[in-house]
Amino acid sequence: MHNIHLLRICFTAMFAALIAAGTFIAIPVGPVPIVLQNLFVLLGGLVLGPFLGCAAAGLYLFTGLIGAPVFAGFTAGISRFAGPTGGFLIGYLFMPLVSGLIAGRPDKKISRTRLITAVILGLITIYIPGVCWLSVLSNFDWYKALIAGLIPFIPGDLIKGTAAVLIAPGLRKTAAELLYV
Repeated sequence: MHNIHLLRICFTAMFAALIAAGTFIAIPVGPVPIVLQNLFVLLGGLVLGPFLGCAAAGLYLFTGLIGAPVFAGFTAGISRFAGPTGGFLIGYLFMPLVSGLIAGRPDKKISRTRLITAVILGLITIYIPGVCWLSVLSNFDWYKALIAGLIPFIPGDLIKGTAAVLIAPGLRKTAAELLYV
């Protein structure tokens, strides 16, 4: 018999590490880079559920806040939250909550339609604080904020969302077997 609480802590830490590893893939496209981190934040909610997924994102954010260079461009610190990416970083707390609440616990069956809905709404969730913060911080009107903080990211997020839809069912099955016995 394994200790489920210890496994949950390990899976949470593993997803926080995956989110941090996503910083290795960053494409600068203006004030906010395209990153692979979004995929791992999204998978955290889909695979671990809303609360452990949020815990993984929170651990990642806390790690960067205290100085570990886990943010895009290998940066860290509270200044990242005050910069153009700050709203997107805050969105990392909401993305796994929304996607995880829609998908439900991994030990519950989920239809492909519900999974796709969880992915789409999870991705949209990160844009709301991200674009709003970018607009306020940069003194952009909404059009300019959408052009800088949304439009360049749609193709990549469609790819990441598709990957999440394909990857999540297998990971959910494994998580259900190990974390929800």
